[in-house]
Amino acid sequence: MRILVTNDDGINAPGIAVLEEIAREFSDDVWVVAPAEEASGAGHSLTLTSPVRLRKHGERRFSVTGTPTDAVTMGLKKVLPSPPDVVLSGVNRGANLGDDITYSGTVSAAMEGALAGIRSIALSQVYSKEGMGDDVPFGAAREWGPKVLEPLFALPRRERGLININFPAIPASEVKGIRAVRQGFHDYARGSVVEGRDPRGFRYYWFGLHGIEHTPGHATDLEAIEDGFIAVTPLQLDLTCEAELSALEETFPR
Repeated sequence: MRILVTNDDGINAPGIAVLEEIAREFSDDVWVVAPAEEASGAGHSLTLTSPVRLRKHGERRFSVTGTPTDAVTMGLKKVLPSPPDVVLSGVNRGANLGDDITYSGTVSAAMEGALAGIRSIALSQVYSKEGMGDDVPFGAAREWGPKVLEPLFALPRRERGLININFPAIPASEVKGIRAVRQGFHDYARGSVVEGRDPRGFRYYWFGLHGIEHTPGHATDLEAIEDGFIAVTPLQLDLTCEAELSALEETFPR
């Protein structure tokens, strides 16, 4: 099995080293193509207004001066000798839950793999508090990653679909199990923008990472993580709203 490993935290992020270790439990044909720098929140963006550069760091390890989508594109079209069987994206430092997946470079890298007809899986490690930096613990992802991936690899590949996995912010020994759940939705009205002033007195803003409320009691990825389970969510690239399409077909008959 040939595996392409990528991420959005950058080629030197601790999470991608964790994912390389996990991938090597399944194959010795593992390739890494990742952004040269952190590209969190890049979503499914392409670099179109500047050149993209490729750098080799070692045997089957490359970085790309661009987005996670660029990295997968370069991996598939310029680096790997033939298409991989699997694209693994992560392990992201932080959650990719609910509608946050629309911003996620981690999930978007897996989307690019799915668009190319390749089995694609995004993996993210939730952490418990702000300001942890490189001290985010990946123990749950490292120990449970192979246990989640092995049965997923055995399933038939779904056309234009991908899997989003999140590991809870608890020690591996405390993880209660694995749940297959739907995508949740946050209350973004409770998000934050943090304002400050630079040394010259000019205002600047950071989009806050403070907790955003969600509605408890629903069987979604948000509640699975909160309850101490690994959340496994199938996603699809077809964003068509079938219910509204039917109504619109009546409004605009052929």
